[in-house]
Amino acid sequence: MSQPVIITAAITGAIPRKKDNPAVPITPQEQIESTHEAYEAGASLVHIHARDEDESPSSNPELFAAVQEGVRKHCPGMIIQFSTGGRGRDQSARGAMLGLNPDMASLATGSVNFPNGIYENPADFVEGLAGTMQRNGIKPEIEVFDLAMLYSALGLVKRGLVAAPLHVQFVLGIKNALPARREVFDFLRSELSTLMPEATWVAAGIGRHQWEVNQWCLETGGHCRTGLEDNLMFEPGRLASSNAELVKRIVDVCERYDRHPASVGEARALLGLPSAP
Repeated sequence: MSQPVIITAAITGAIPRKKDNPAVPITPQEQIESTHEAYEAGASLVHIHARDEDESPSSNPELFAAVQEGVRKHCPGMIIQFSTGGRGRDQSARGAMLGLNPDMASLATGSVNFPNGIYENPADFVEGLAGTMQRNGIKPEIEVFDLAMLYSALGLVKRGLVAAPLHVQFVLGIKNALPARREVFDFLRSELSTLMPEATWVAAGIGRHQWEVNQWCLETGGHCRTGLEDNLMFEPGRLASSNAELVKRIVDVCERYDRHPASVGEARALLGLPSAP
């Protein structure tokens, strides 16, 4: 039998909106509709950023709640992952929505230089976010923008702040961070396999690297992340008309790699998450 691949749809992020990128969903209703289209195309996990009326990244729990409610209604069983990312949001507010008990939340375990500023994740802040996730039964997705972040995450496990096995996302192709090179990708996979062989992993290729990294993941048994957030971040890749189009690109080649899109039940089992109501 073919091996399941969890397809994550990162639907919006903090990228500029409508004037230049009309496909980017901003309002809760747009995000719900775009997520439903991606779900129907084969995605089993959605990565959510809320956006304010001025289209900037938001920490308003009411906006996250509205998107979560709609996704749960229209995409039964889909894994909901909230972003705690820092672009445009104060550190004190980045975990404000975790009380809504999503299935998962992103957790970057160190700081990194982005092209337009420092993505600050000091150790005490990371530990605080990890503790909040643990108290609320939320599984972190460890975001690795630099090699040290992988070792920091393993340190959190040893200290009991994050439960094993980890689910790790390698982010490739951001200037000043990990490059989208096959040698780097292979080393990261090997290192995680050596240090925590039971861990699951996904890789995100940024901008023009998105499709290439998707194929590497399919080939090597990993999971895939796609979506307009990564496609348009910093260095735009091949523009798409929707998140669903980007999901479908992966689905259409799964058979070539002896893979199939994971159902929501398969995805939850692979990540150790409870079955959906």
